[in-house]
Parts: sequence; C-alpha cells; structure tokens
Amino acid sequence: MLKVAWSQIYAHPLPEGHRFPMEKYELLPEQLLYEGTLNAENFFKPDTAEEKWILEIHDESYFCNLKSLNLSPSEIRRTGFPLSKALIDREIHIMQGSMMAATYALDSGIGMNIAGGTHHAYKDKGEGFCLLNDIAITAAYLIKEKGLKKVLVVDLDVHQGNGTAKIFEDNPQVFTFSMHGAHNYPLHKEKSDLDVPLEDKTGDSSYLKLLNRYLPELLDTIEPDFIIFQSGVDVLETDKLGRLGLSIRGCRERDRVVLEAARLHQIPIMCCMGGGYAKKINDIIEAHANTFRLAQEIFF
Repeated sequence: MLKVAWSQIYAHPLPEGHRFPMEKYELLPEQLLYEGTLNAENFFKPDTAEEKWILEIHDESYFCNLKSLNLSPSEIRRTGFPLSKALIDREIHIMQGSMMAATYALDSGIGMNIAGGTHHAYKDKGEGFCLLNDIAITAAYLIKEKGLKKVLVVDLDVHQGNGTAKIFEDNPQVFTFSMHGAHNYPLHKEKSDLDVPLEDKTGDSSYLKLLNRYLPELLDTIEPDFIIFQSGVDVLETDKLGRLGLSIRGCRERDRVVLEAARLHQIPIMCCMGGGYAKKINDIIEAHANTFRLAQEIFF
C-alpha cells in the first residue's frame, strides 16, 4: 500500500497575500481522496522528528536559535516566512514525514510526503521557504540508521537544490543531481555532483530528452540503494517563479520517467513535493496530484 505523510499542521496559516500557496497542503489530500487515488488508510500522521537526526545535518547553534525564535530580522527575511513556534513545529513534523515515508519505501518500493523538498536549507541557515532540509536529514537517516551505502537525490524543482548540494559536497555516499532554471533563484548556485542548468522556456520535449539522457546513466553508474525525488511543480509554464515552460502533461511525464526508472531498477524512492507557484491553484494541485496517481499506477 502507498503510504503518504500528511498532517493538518502542514497547512500553516500565513498573512493574507503571502506568495507561498500554503493552502495546497489542504487541497491536495482532499483532491486525492475525492477522486479515489488515495483513501484514509494511505495517509499516516508524522510525529515530531528526533533532534538527533536534525543535528546530523544542521548545526546545533542554528537549530537552537530556530527553536528559541532567536533568528535575526535578516535571517527571518531570508526564509520567506514569519517566524513562530507553530512554524518550527510544522518543519520538525515534515522532517519526520520524509524519514517515515522513506522507511515505508524500503518495504513497498515507494513512500511519499505531501510536503517536504526543503532543499534550500543549509546546515546553518534557512532560505527560500526552507528552514530545515528534509532531503538531507532523510539521506543521513537512511545511511546511519538503515545502513544504506549510496543515496541519489533527484532534484527536479525549477530552483537548484543549493542547500542540499552544499551539505553533501564532500560526502561520497550522497549523489546530488539537480535539473533547474539556469537564470532562476538562487542567484548563487552551489555545485551539485551533477547540475543540468536549463534556459528559460525549455519546454516539454527538450526537458524530457535531457532527463532521459542523464537519469539512466546515473542509475547505471552510481547504482544507488535509494532515490530521494524532489518533485517540485514550479517547472510549469503557468508558474509565477518558474519560467521553464513545461505543460502539466510534460510535468507528469517527467514524474513518470523518474518513477518508472526507480521501479525498473528496483530502487526504493521517497517523493517530496517541493515548490509550485502557478497563478491558478488548480494547476498546482493537478500537477502534484499526478505524482501520486503515477505512484499508484506504477507501483501498485
């Protein structure tokens, strides 16, 4: 059975007019239930992540300042969110959601988190709507707790996974692969193990051709024990921040390529949702929902 991390705490209230579409964390599970892609048994509610796993990745001083709401105004601005205890509680639950989803994936081939994909968070700072890095924490958990030797991060959000790349720059057990907008946020890109920068308006055909070129080569060369898939939908042509020009159908095919490759190679995969900032919330929900539909189709 497909297991999906979700909690009401994910839908954290934000000031009116905030550009982050927090409502998707309520609308997406509602849509998946309504259409029958998932039922109540598919969902699990993550608990609070153990601090020892957070501290495997994040500096203790940063995490303590985060918990005590002791960040400077500039540090808070960099995250993009108003700082509050409820926000930090949300982040810690999301971290656990990704770790638990990864554990389910070891048993059934795939696990998913309605949230997560917080790839802009560094060891010692947050930015870009990311305060803690669930991708990095999950990779560390899989290696240290589950004994895996090699984790592949497939980051297909339109924005480079700069925090993840920096965290693992000297770690041979985690390979970071990022396909992202060359001229998009972040202005300063880190060096992933493999970066594929894309021009604005790349479109479906060119994007899928590149993905079909690089991903099979990576799986054959690296032979990972596990894949963490950051499946951000800000690649859409309707996205306010993206500019890559993918259609909803193209984004679905992107996800199909990744999920079918994992299934074919019998590599467990955990999917975290990442970003999405289309003008119409329906576009965001439809693109995210496709990832879950494909997971059911391909794995179950």
